[in-house]
Amino acid sequence: FFSSAAVVDRKKRTAKDAERSSMSSTRMHVRKRNGQLEPVDVNKIIRAVERCVEGLTDVDPLRVATRTISGLYDGATTQELDKLSIQTAASLIAEEPQYSKLAARLLCTFIEKEVENQEIHSFSQSVKAGYASGIISEKLADFVQANARKLNDAVDMRRNDLFGYFGIRTVYDRYLIKNPESRKVIETPQHFFLRVCCGLAKSPAEAIELYELMSSLSYLPSSPTLFNAGTLHSQLSSCYLLDSPKDELVAIYNRYTTDIPTSRSSRNTQGASASRTAVFAPRVLSSGAVDATAGRLTASDRDALCQRLGLGAIAAIAETQRSTRGNSLRHGLAEAAAGAEQCTSLHH
Repeated sequence: FFSSAAVVDRKKRTAKDAERSSMSSTRMHVRKRNGQLEPVDVNKIIRAVERCVEGLTDVDPLRVATRTISGLYDGATTQELDKLSIQTAASLIAEEPQYSKLAARLLCTFIEKEVENQEIHSFSQSVKAGYASGIISEKLADFVQANARKLNDAVDMRRNDLFGYFGIRTVYDRYLIKNPESRKVIETPQHFFLRVCCGLAKSPAEAIELYELMSSLSYLPSSPTLFNAGTLHSQLSSCYLLDSPKDELVAIYNRYTTDIPTSRSSRNTQGASASRTAVFAPRVLSSGAVDATAGRLTASDRDALCQRLGLGAIAAIAETQRSTRGNSLRHGLAEAAAGAEQCTSLHH
């Protein structure tokens, strides 16, 4: 009963939205890509959505179309209309998961239009455009040009249907190559996959074999490889471990100057050792306010603390400890140990 009532209510709301949209659409116009204005046609929007709903039984194209029109303004471009329909479908994902697939298909169609409107209709043309824009390397451009027919025939646009909305959204926003001036993408998701494969492979057969894995989402390399393969900056590695700096303020901050250029080239510092730095940091030295010759923490103090706290790892790390204020540090550590014992007794 409740399910039937919900369906009836949804149909009533959709009918009301359609009525309002049909009234407003007679007063609004959209600007086509050639610059001409034409009246908003709700049926045209519905047909555009219906082309993307195959197999999606719980999706309502009329609902998406009417909500799209309600968010338009007079004189909006057809590109803005397409974007709004994508956002409308995405906004309904929480209500019905199938709208994720609809939004993904609408976005794939939008990407293909964006690429084709730049007279790019094949993978080899996409690579040629990237090379002319100063993004694609000469090595990749020559490789694709020499094997254009094989590589163009390998592209399978049907693989776009494997994407959910958030997946294709991430690919569009972050991974597809864009024209440096217009900021429009110059490759489709499938061109992107094949471009990465050609940047990694040594032969067309190897590139196509790898493309079959990547386009089916059976295998994907790390982000730096996806970002940079086949470009002028073919940096493909992703994770680095940095050694520990010396236990000096200048050395510690110099570690940042090492890490920043690494991260700038799409690499990630997954960890930085701190084995040479002090476990219990001394008071920062200032202009003569602290005696630089203060005593060290004795081995007996260190071992006693570690034994009381049960932290065997500290004993090993503390071997690298540098000069610290002996008396004040020993007093502070004693207080810390007492506090830890009190917490332990409260826990029990």
